[in-house]
Amino acid sequence: MSTIFIGTSEFAAAVLERLARSDAHRPALVVTRPDRPSGRGRRLHSPPVADSARALGLPLEQPQNVNGEAATATIARAAAQTVVVCAFGALIKEPLLSGYELLNVHPSLLPRWRGAAPVERAVMAGDERTGVSIMRLTAGLDSGPVCLAAAEQIRPDDTYGSLAARLQGLGGELLVRALDERPAFVEQPEDGVTYAEKLGPDDRLLDPARPAVELERAVRALHPHIGARVQLEDGSLLGVHRAALLDAAASEASAGGTSEATVDGASARPVQDATGPTVRDGRLLLDCAPGVLELLVVQPPGGRAMDASAYLRGHAPGAAPGRR
Repeated sequence: MSTIFIGTSEFAAAVLERLARSDAHRPALVVTRPDRPSGRGRRLHSPPVADSARALGLPLEQPQNVNGEAATATIARAAAQTVVVCAFGALIKEPLLSGYELLNVHPSLLPRWRGAAPVERAVMAGDERTGVSIMRLTAGLDSGPVCLAAAEQIRPDDTYGSLAARLQGLGGELLVRALDERPAFVEQPEDGVTYAEKLGPDDRLLDPARPAVELERAVRALHPHIGARVQLEDGSLLGVHRAALLDAAASEASAGGTSEATVDGASARPVQDATGPTVRDGRLLLDCAPGVLELLVVQPPGGRAMDASAYLRGHAPGAAPGRR
């Protein structure tokens, strides 16, 4: 059965590679987003799906508008029976919606976490499991009927990167199985619907007014592709790549403010009302409400990621690690 694949992200690229290994369903055409400028130099970079399609020797199109007349004509010439959509990042509209069987590979157990950031939101919420659903794409937001789904446990130390790697493998296998077996579609239940809203700047900021357990989950959910940040006293933002909760006893003692921090031969008492991280016992800690979060791997503005100990060696201790 010939297919067309529409996708953009690294997750979608992994699913594409699995589909291409299936002789019966190797895509006749791959459609992805145009190259975009990124990085400090604002150089053009191809989407991961474009790179994979070229490596696989698959025909590739990168239209400005997948729903436009030129793009839909190109898709029609590929004469595929099924169009697979995975993490494309733009809405599929008419005439594609009614013109093809559209299968969507969605990384959640629908109807939980419909929307743009289902993997991240599952980790942020502290879900014990998530999964992948193969659904028919409709005009609603991830609300179409589901033909296959499988669960995946979320481990206590999972980051987006580790969880997404397992989900994309699962998604590729489920997709091929759905194309081979053609299981029946079942409408999603109305109960249990949640929405994985698109991630924004507020999701990245570690606000100490929130519980430490929520912030620890946010760090993992945003690593390594987006990254969490904490604001320092001088207003700059320190990237946070890895963090850990202190146990209850350590959190209580740490929040008490009785220890001294020593960095480069200097020492300072922690400040009780600090809103950013403090240095105590040579550790970079964020007092939260409630709990304490230890920042383990950080990235200063314009710098590289490093262990907190290395970061602290270049900064004066106290309530504002960003201040010398």
